[in-house]
Parts: sequence; C-alpha cells; structure tokens
Amino acid sequence: MAAIVIVHGVGNQYLGKYTLHSSVAPALLDGVHLADGPPLKPDDVEVAFYGHWFRPPGTTSAKGEPAYAHRDVTDPFETELLLALWREANRLEPDRVPAPDPTGTGTARSKAAVPYSVQRALYALSRSSFLAGVADRFLIGVLKQVHRYLTDDVVRASVQREIADCVTSETRVLVGHSLGSVIAYEALCAHPEWPVTTLVTIGSPLGIPNLVFDRLRPAPRAGRGAWPGGVRRWHNLCDRRDVVALAKRLAPLFPDLTRTVDDVLVDNGWRAHALEHHLTAAETGTAIAEGLAGGAR
Repeated sequence: MAAIVIVHGVGNQYLGKYTLHSSVAPALLDGVHLADGPPLKPDDVEVAFYGHWFRPPGTTSAKGEPAYAHRDVTDPFETELLLALWREANRLEPDRVPAPDPTGTGTARSKAAVPYSVQRALYALSRSSFLAGVADRFLIGVLKQVHRYLTDDVVRASVQREIADCVTSETRVLVGHSLGSVIAYEALCAHPEWPVTTLVTIGSPLGIPNLVFDRLRPAPRAGRGAWPGGVRRWHNLCDRRDVVALAKRLAPLFPDLTRTVDDVLVDNGWRAHALEHHLTAAETGTAIAEGLAGGAR
C-alpha cells in the first residue's frame, strides 16, 4: 500500500498506471531526496490512472482519436478555455505571443467569429515557449478532455472511482497534476474520512474562473471554494510561465479559518507544465516530505 498517490493530467489516454509509474515514481523520489526527505522506494508511490476513460473504443467505426482541427472547436466552453490560455500566454510573453484583438475578433462573441478566433488563438499559442512544438491536434484534444470531465457526469464519476480505489489506510499524500489536481481536489472534498493529510497540486487549472473554478464540486460559495476534506496542508506549485495554471495563487480562492494554501513558484525550464519536472523540484519534494512527516490524523 502506497503512502503517496499521484493523479496524472490530460493527454495520457494511451498510457497506463504502470507505464506512468516507471517515470513519475523515480522523479518523485529524486525531488524528496533533494529536499532531504525520508528514504522512499518506488512501491511507496501509486499512480491513480484514469486516462483509459478518454481512449476511443476500438470497436467503433472511427479510426482512433480524431485528427482535430480548428473547425472541431465549436463548443463555447472549449472556445472560452482556449481564449483564456491565449490571454495568459500573451500576459506572460507579450514579446512572443500576440494579444487577442480587443475589437472582438479574438473573442467568442458570435458563431461567425468562432472559427477565426480559434485559428488565431491556435496560431498565437504555437508561438509561446510554453506550447512550442505542440500540435494543434493535441491541444484541441486537451480542451475536449477537460470539457468532458467537467460536463459528463458518467465520466466524472468513473474517474473519481479510479482515485478512490487507490487511496488506502496508508495514503498520506495526494498529488494532482493539471486536470488531475481538479480530480484530486474533488475526491478529497467527497471523502473527508480519508487519512490523506496533505494535498499537493502542481500546474493546476483550479483557479480558472467560470470554466473550472465555478464548475467544481462542491460549488464555490460567494467566490470561495471549499477546503478539501480533512486535509491539513495544501501545497500548490507551478512554474510562473505555466499557461494552464492561470491563477498562480490559490490561497485567496480557498480560504479557511485555520489553514491556508501554500503557493510556491518553481522553475521547470523549457517544460513548464511537465509532471516529471515538477516532481524533481526540491520545492515539490519538500511539500511531499512534510506530508509524510505529518503522520496520521
């Protein structure tokens, strides 16, 4: 039974829990070692894998995952999320990423404007160092996975069961990356009886207004999100260039009378959002080590 459970992010539908474990467990051990944390073994780390819920069934007439193009981004949620990433990329790198057009062609104000604004957003994001080399097909697939989790109750419940099946009486630290941070947060809110004492969110989109934050379960009240279950410590880490972690500070969004989110910036080099780069950081290792030292509730 593992003391640490990692919930991965989007885009892993063609991998599996053991495939991911082979890369993320050593990375986590490196980070904890750099932080002078306790000695750990790979078996102390479990991957809560949910990617298969987004893998197209082989029995359908479709040949695998669609080769998405800009014309496939028509849902208002997906369009608004794409434009939110564009605005953040421009804020972070105004010298590389052109700004959305304030006159309206860079927004989703009408159906006619959507295809053009999506094309412009994809082009602009391709110029950011954060998404350099990422194909439009992959980025659009990411938008659709986030959208599906937040709006499809069957998928949401199935993914949540995967997390619940991995948490045992030995689990002390839950680590959530990207969309996995949203999944981990909701799981802890739904299970305050779990023995998890520490939540570590990395590269988290939890603070994206309207699209993510306001769709959380339980729903925020008066602009304030619920504290996740019985967690004592919540560490939130992101690279300052991470477009997905649009709200770099989560503490103001999830206030608590006795606890607060510890927001920490890390430097992940050219892969600002990568899970392994986050896990090898001493700052992440420190957060996990503190969680392990906290013991049972």
